[in-house]
Amino acid sequence: MEWTIQEVARGTGTTSRTLRHYDAIGLLRPSRLLPGGQRAYDGAALVRLQRILLLRGMGVGLARIARVLEESDEDSDEAAVTAALAEHVVALRHEQERLSRQIAAVENTIEKLKGGREMEMDTMFDGFDHTVHREEVESRWGADAYRRGDEWWRSMSTADRAAWQDRAADLARDWADAAERGVDADSDEARALAQRHVEWLGSIPGTPRGPSLAEYVTGLGDMYVADPRFAANYATSAGGSAGAEFVRDALRRFMSPA
Repeated sequence: MEWTIQEVARGTGTTSRTLRHYDAIGLLRPSRLLPGGQRAYDGAALVRLQRILLLRGMGVGLARIARVLEESDEDSDEAAVTAALAEHVVALRHEQERLSRQIAAVENTIEKLKGGREMEMDTMFDGFDHTVHREEVESRWGADAYRRGDEWWRSMSTADRAAWQDRAADLARDWADAAERGVDADSDEARALAQRHVEWLGSIPGTPRGPSLAEYVTGLGDMYVADPRFAANYATSAGGSAGAEFVRDALRRFMSPA
């Protein structure tokens, strides 16, 4: 069977304009062009569109979706497609569980407001996203990395979260202070800070172990300098990226002492 672009747009709740855009960027090609140039889509194209819309619904950017689909195209037998869809189902169930907890949290708030009872922060915000950077995390490191980090964060108590954030803030402050004082990136003090930093990263699920750790840490150091949002965490009174550059250099020398 085939469906015209208008039929697909109506059936999926998207628009013909969106489908034409997906065609233009190579994300979703029509199966063929009908007389007069109208786009037509077969069952395989609809499966691909379903995956695109699922990933978009989970906040994944189009560039990342293109890479995911490209990887699956290299192994495009039925079993591979089925396995990929099964992964989407797992992600959707995680999202379903999160939304269910949000609903329960809001209903609990309503009941407490009606009864004039005291609010409890732990229950009020259960299920709410702890980060607005989901799309960026998934674009850089994949949906699984975000999911594991999200599950880890949600599993922590309020006290544990506060302690972890305090640890991160203390580390950033000490980095900035050392940079302000002109500490050499190859000094014992800088190496001690780098060791703390690597141990702090190790507390986060998904941080690699073994030989790939050095590449991961030095890559983060480069990102601290390149991204002003991260550079701001290590800024000195002079501003700019000098503090982040100190962190990058110290991490690089710590991970590659030779």
